[in-house]
Amino acid sequence: MNAISIRQLEVFVGIATLGTVRACAANIHLSQPAASMALAELEKQLDCPLFERTPGRMQLTSRGKQLLPHAREILERLREMQSQQDERELRGEIRIGASNTVGNYLIGDLVGPFVRQHPRVSLHVSVDNTANIINQLLEHSCDIACVEGPVNHPQLEAWIWRDDALVVCAAPDHPLATKTTLKKQDFAGMSWIMRERGSASRALTEQALNVLPGGHVLMELGQVEAIKQAVIAGLGLACLPQAATQDAVANQRLRILDTPFLDLKRRLSLVLHKERYRSQVLSAFAQHLHSPEPGSSGTEN
Repeated sequence: MNAISIRQLEVFVGIATLGTVRACAANIHLSQPAASMALAELEKQLDCPLFERTPGRMQLTSRGKQLLPHAREILERLREMQSQQDERELRGEIRIGASNTVGNYLIGDLVGPFVRQHPRVSLHVSVDNTANIINQLLEHSCDIACVEGPVNHPQLEAWIWRDDALVVCAAPDHPLATKTTLKKQDFAGMSWIMRERGSASRALTEQALNVLPGGHVLMELGQVEAIKQAVIAGLGLACLPQAATQDAVANQRLRILDTPFLDLKRRLSLVLHKERYRSQVLSAFAQHLHSPEPGSSGTEN
């Protein structure tokens, strides 16, 4: 078997990341036929297909999924050898998966100090619900994730980034917003606006609302901002991340209800795939977050 070339690995990783040969070729400044040939040669050398060819996108086979983290590691180790820079000149890229709360309201806290300290590192952030972000991590589509709620998967390591909480919100003229003291029975028959299933916020909201008298779900929306606007419009109640409510509360368009009988506390977790190579850049990012590395006493399993 001929030696596998760096170019073949670049093409393999590029297609796995971008989804098509055309996008990969453009990204690494290679012609599309040359990229296709490099992939074909790699598959021939390994004697197995690495992608399933589907219209519009190429999907990794099971063998391709196994090989992807190793190919990434080889390329990252090579870049580290070639860079010859000290820690103050850290270079590279990190693909971050963020759940909606983190990506939309806490991204500055997550990456801000690191960006200021290491301006030559490129950060790519994808925002989705927790279930989809975890799937991206399992598929090696992102390097590290920050999500809501606990993470329990044998291939993943998680540790706590920070505490967080949801709050129950209503429009200022909602009947419950005018009450000085609220009791559980005051919520009987209320309309609720919920996140979609697969969202950690949805799971926590359902768990908390189990202690309240029956109400009904008026609608489901996939974005926190859409839910907030629906609440402001007086369509119902919702549990929202506290960080998402600050502007509307300050402008008196939204009211936070006092609900000490509901447990809406949660933790935001940072998650890594156990097979992911901890490059110099990724290790520096983990250290910036002022949390123990995965595998320490702070790890959630």
